[in-house]
Amino acid sequence: MSALLLMAPALLLLLAVFVWPLLDYAWLSLQAQSVFTGLQPEPVGLANWQRLLADGRFWQDAGQTLRFAVVSVGLELVLGLGFALLLHQRWRGRGVVRTLTLLPWALPTTVMALGWRWIFNDPNGPINALLQSLGLASVPFLASPQLAWQTTVLADVWKTTPFVALLLLAGLQMIPADLYEAFALEGGSPWQSLWRVTLPLLRPYIFIVLLFRLAQALGVFDLVVVLTGGGPASSTESLAVYAYLNAMRFLDFGYSATVMLGMFVLLLISSAGLLLLQRRVQVRA
Repeated sequence: MSALLLMAPALLLLLAVFVWPLLDYAWLSLQAQSVFTGLQPEPVGLANWQRLLADGRFWQDAGQTLRFAVVSVGLELVLGLGFALLLHQRWRGRGVVRTLTLLPWALPTTVMALGWRWIFNDPNGPINALLQSLGLASVPFLASPQLAWQTTVLADVWKTTPFVALLLLAGLQMIPADLYEAFALEGGSPWQSLWRVTLPLLRPYIFIVLLFRLAQALGVFDLVVVLTGGGPASSTESLAVYAYLNAMRFLDFGYSATVMLGMFVLLLISSAGLLLLQRRVQVRA
């Protein structure tokens, strides 16, 4: 009983910030609440869900969001692990470099996105200005669907790689140095110690990083809105942006809630797949 009392504040907070809004979205997804109905909720059953299943733009954005999450999180994991291994070593100036590494993560996403939009501006951004000074043609980074998507991934990787590196660095510091010494005495090389000592012991931290970053990447919103606005031609539009447009531009709140729940289902499936992968890896280990 005492344990339940101690957990009560946390459970109430979870109910207030997660469960209740989710239930409210579920109720709203069964309503036709939009500017066309005078903003009065009208029960429509599963009509919004049927519309969602037939909505080509939803599936396009779902694919784009999932692709963005997989590519950006994958790059962040590789780069973050490299930075964590580097910062874990002892060398002069390591503390200063650690502080500078965290600066991109500390910047607000909106400020960071504005900076990247200026950098890749055509033709007045510094990159295109440099290209023009060299006699080369400017590159429409934010006007080309493929380049705009790559720019969005680059901006996200630049900002959140320090977060990944910080978590993995904490995991590296939990590995006893005696293990590396014993492995070296057995004739193991530094490369072998990475694969046979570091990565196996770092596996729980890697899965935590993947779980956190996957949830954040699937819900990407402010970066896309500020950097590309979802364009050009919806090529960088995420599910969160699509839900926002339905609510704030088209004032279709019922369908916007349905899109948000669809994004939540995608997040659940992705997280469940990641947890299943973790269990299989543990069993094989």
